[in-house]
Parts: sequence; C-alpha cells; structure tokens
Amino acid sequence: MILIFSAPSGSGKSTLVQHLLDTRQDMELSISATTRAPRGQEQDGKEYYFISPERFEQLIRDDAFVEWEQVYKGTYYGTLKSEIERIEGAGHHVVFDIDVKGGINVKRLFGDRARAIFIAPPSIEALRERLTKRGTDSQEKIEERLAKAEIEIADAPLFDTILVNDDLNATKAALDKEIAAFIG
Repeated sequence: MILIFSAPSGSGKSTLVQHLLDTRQDMELSISATTRAPRGQEQDGKEYYFISPERFEQLIRDDAFVEWEQVYKGTYYGTLKSEIERIEGAGHHVVFDIDVKGGINVKRLFGDRARAIFIAPPSIEALRERLTKRGTDSQEKIEERLAKAEIEIADAPLFDTILVNDDLNATKAALDKEIAAFIG
C-alpha cells in the first residue's frame, strides 16, 4: 500500500510521519530527490538524494520519476521510480512525505492503492507562529511559505483525509486510527 502525507510547511507533517515510522515496522519512507542544498546535518541518501539541477533534468528526460515538481523557482523535488521498487522489494508499505501537488499526482497515479492524508494547521496565524518559532527561515521566506500554504490548503479537499494538527497527541491518535482502517 501507499501512504501519502502532504501539508503546508510547518503543519507538523514530518513529525507525524516519523511517529508512524517509529510505531509501524511494515512501513518505509520514500526518500525524495532534490536539487536544494542539504540543511544542517542532512545526509545524501538519508533525508534526500541531493542531486544537481542538470542531473535532475536528465532524469526527467529519462522518465525516471514517479512524480516531480519545481516547488520553488530553481528547486526541484521528485520521487524516483527506483525508490518505490526498492521499498516494495523489501516487502514494506511506501510512505510519501511530499508537497501538496506531488501528493495529488501520486494519489492520481496509484488510485485506491494509495491513501492521501492532508495535515492542516489549525489556522494561518498558528502556522505563522510555528514557522517563526522554528527559526530556520527569514521573514521573507516565512511570508512566501504562508502564501503558498493558503494555496495548498485550498487543495486539501482533493485528499482522502484531512487531519487538523491542533493537538499533536490527538492528531497522532487520529492518524493511527486512519492507518489501521486503511491497512489493518
């Protein structure tokens, strides 16, 4: 099975995905490819496959991606077909932690075999506060993320499930229930 998690930046998606991976041994995170530079302690092949824009564009031409998107100007993200094959070959369910457009595309591609889950912030103001507290982005970048979040939230109804992450423990419980109903 395929689990797709998408959300505006700062909604808690990665925290919830990590909760799922920590509690279910039958799942594995699909590692995305990106052209952005590593942040902090990120390592190639662990958080992302970091590749050059030229290599990424060659892989697009070679039809090597399940999905890809230019998320920000000059910054590509995508899922390699070989990554899905690797995870399924190990007998695991594939977990996607991807942007909203990518999530919609993957759901369209895999249909009923996939469950698309949108993690929503309680409000744009709560999201602004989270992004500011995170301390990783400039004010200009935060405003860019918030503008993008409003567009992404408008696409939430295209997902199978919307979980509003207001209380992390309650959202984890709702997620566990959702996964149990889908996979067992």
